[in-house]
Amino acid sequence: MVLKQLEGDKLQEMVLVGADHLSNNADMIDALNVFPVPDGDTGTNMNLSMTSGAQEVGRLTNPNVSEVAQSFAKGLLMGARGNSGVILSQLFRGFSKGVEGLDVLTTKTFAKGLENGVKTAYKAVIKPVEGTILTVAKDTANKALELAETTEDLEYFLEEIVKASKVSLDNTPELLPVLKEVGVVDSGGKGLVVIYEAFLASLKGEALPEKDVKSIAMGDLVNADHHQSHNQDYMDTSEIEFGYCTEFMVKFEDDKLADHPYNEETFREELSALGDSLLVVSDDDYVRVHVHVEYPGEAMNLAQRFGSFMMIKVENMREQHSAIVGDEKKPAEEKPLSEYGIVAVSVGDGIAELLKSLGTTVVMQGGQTMNPSTKDITEAIKQAHAKKVIVLPNNKNIIMAAEQAAELAECEVVVVPTKTIPQGMSALLGFNPDQNLKDNQQQMIESAKAVKTGQITYAVRDTQIDGLTIENGHFMGLLDGKIKASNKDQFETIKALITDLVGEEDEIFTLLQGEDATDELTDQIVDYLETQFEDLEVEVHHGQQPIYSYIFSVE
Repeated sequence: MVLKQLEGDKLQEMVLVGADHLSNNADMIDALNVFPVPDGDTGTNMNLSMTSGAQEVGRLTNPNVSEVAQSFAKGLLMGARGNSGVILSQLFRGFSKGVEGLDVLTTKTFAKGLENGVKTAYKAVIKPVEGTILTVAKDTANKALELAETTEDLEYFLEEIVKASKVSLDNTPELLPVLKEVGVVDSGGKGLVVIYEAFLASLKGEALPEKDVKSIAMGDLVNADHHQSHNQDYMDTSEIEFGYCTEFMVKFEDDKLADHPYNEETFREELSALGDSLLVVSDDDYVRVHVHVEYPGEAMNLAQRFGSFMMIKVENMREQHSAIVGDEKKPAEEKPLSEYGIVAVSVGDGIAELLKSLGTTVVMQGGQTMNPSTKDITEAIKQAHAKKVIVLPNNKNIIMAAEQAAELAECEVVVVPTKTIPQGMSALLGFNPDQNLKDNQQQMIESAKAVKTGQITYAVRDTQIDGLTIENGHFMGLLDGKIKASNKDQFETIKALITDLVGEEDEIFTLLQGEDATDELTDQIVDYLETQFEDLEVEVHHGQQPIYSYIFSVE
């Protein structure tokens, strides 16, 4: 029998299956990131964004199509992380507007929703780049419009949509030279194809690949085990000893396991010393944890010894408990709003202290592989408690989420689109509390442009890019995001980068030492700089940033 109408409960199921399938494929999508730097996060960002949307959808009871689409768009909007997550949120935001008020979907209304999603997403991106998720979405929507004129069969319609999305994805290297150079398809486009594949499988009632530890329903385990034993009514919020319900998943990495072999029993004992309500589930590739702690970062630090994070969720249980039992907090005497507040994203505790010392009101921990969501940035803007707020993303993959948060904020907010920590630090020096918001934004943008950023990290794959042959495990030197040097010897890589980084007119060289750097090598770098550049002033700070053993700022 031909399916001509798609009802709300079925669309709800499709979204939930889509989120599950994307979660199962997040690490694969991360691995498609072109850059050989160990910061591939497209799959992670899309997964966390999609999960936020699915959680909103999962709360609905007997919804119609419009209600599902609106809830999905709302959840995606607030959970959007990174450029890929923000674009995904815009695709389905436009989709929700295109199907607004509808009880069911037909091929024509489905196609209209996809078309509207593409229009919305393209408007959100200042300089759209073809060969990305945008292209895959556009080609798929165009095929949908064509199909809707000739068929009412939704199953056939979706089958052809999936085929069209795969054809478009396969063509992305022809549109984006860097993809062709490295030999991969676009990671964001792949994520969208994965979602469409899941929509089709759900519609047809076909099974997706079996779940492994990556998709264990930790919430079900938690509810069945310890949460039931915490009867909320008999205790006061102030009696909660460990205030943060913390969940995360780590993918094991061989190099880290070599230094810190994983033993589940030992790991469980270490975590149990930090809190209670502990669950640890692991297999050969992953470990997933649920624990109630007072300091979530301590638990995460223990886990990060074994690999990289695939998922993190932290919830304030004191706030949750207050909401459940109806605690009414006495309104505290509210401090008057400050004239200005500054929100900045940091990638290490040392850098966070530096940003605070330069005048930042609220510092958010973010970085390459765990971008803050739109909701996170919106909350940080509120915490700034100011009439006017300036946001410094300090990462190119956070700018879109910051701009989205600025639109949602209740106060005046501008974004200074800083792409690196040094740019953010330089922008802070350009802030003038006596200027108006727009003038400050422009001045801080100009200040950010005056600094050059160098970064030292290591390659996670063999590749050829920008004319350089890069081998897995070799060190790399980046100048304003472009690879300039690669060598198996870290100091040789650093010297080659410094040659490109420091010019005759430069006066100040700031070195931010990462968590993987050594004091011995730092001293060696300083000695080299003082020998080669007699007039250069060198400053050293312990940034404690991950991934990049050194970040250099030159101005």
